[in-house]
Amino acid sequence: MNQDYKELEKIAVQIRKDIINMIAEAGSGHPGGSLSAADIITALYFKKMNIDPENPNWEDRDRFVLSKGHAAPVLYAALARRGYFSPDELLKLRKINSMLQGHPDMKGTPGIEMSTGSLGQGFSASIGMALASKLDGKKNRIYVLLGDGEINEGIVWEGAMAAAHYKLDNLTAILDYNGLQIDGKNEEVMNIKPVDEKWKSFGWHVIEIDGHNFEEIFKAFDEAESVKGKPTMIIAKTVKGKGVSFMENKVGWHGSAPTKEDREKALKELGGEI
Repeated sequence: MNQDYKELEKIAVQIRKDIINMIAEAGSGHPGGSLSAADIITALYFKKMNIDPENPNWEDRDRFVLSKGHAAPVLYAALARRGYFSPDELLKLRKINSMLQGHPDMKGTPGIEMSTGSLGQGFSASIGMALASKLDGKKNRIYVLLGDGEINEGIVWEGAMAAAHYKLDNLTAILDYNGLQIDGKNEEVMNIKPVDEKWKSFGWHVIEIDGHNFEEIFKAFDEAESVKGKPTMIIAKTVKGKGVSFMENKVGWHGSAPTKEDREKALKELGGEI
């Protein structure tokens, strides 16, 4: 395996430990969809994106929007481990006067590009960012992560049309396709298949990958950069709760906090300590 990928896997494990610790300490949060996105977020923040933690507002930076804002713990962990703020802040998640709210707050947390939580709105904001960069002649790229339950929202498809209409080839969307949403399986709540054909029909370039395989993740990012005249959607097949066996593919862990016993068991699996 590529040495870089080995290092990224170690970072992703640390981020998963952080997610478990944060949510257990807070007593509330969304572990399932945070864990499923850990590898994608790690790839972006620790290798792919052109960013500067010491200058979070650098004008020419790449930008990332977590449209599925309830998965904030994975983003907070990445920002802390990347140097935007101290990892000591992580255990203050959802506490009074903490900079780490239950959903991302662009005014209170360094490195957050958009306040998100209302599903679909982060995606629309990312389209605005990509269009603004085009109009300003910037070469930076915009990345946005959506949940598969999130694409039930009509605003997503309005945005999808706009991004294709304006030929936003500087925009890369990633779908965290873990198959579960808050009320159950996607197919039972609101069937989203065929996902690939839907995005293609809206004028997007579509790539399908294993969202836990760094080689596939980076190949997809590189391919997205080579596409001209249309935005790219990376459909990343993932496992909800990835890395913690008793959380994997369990809808009940969408928004439930680990108990003390759950926390210890999860960290033991991940190879960490509290």
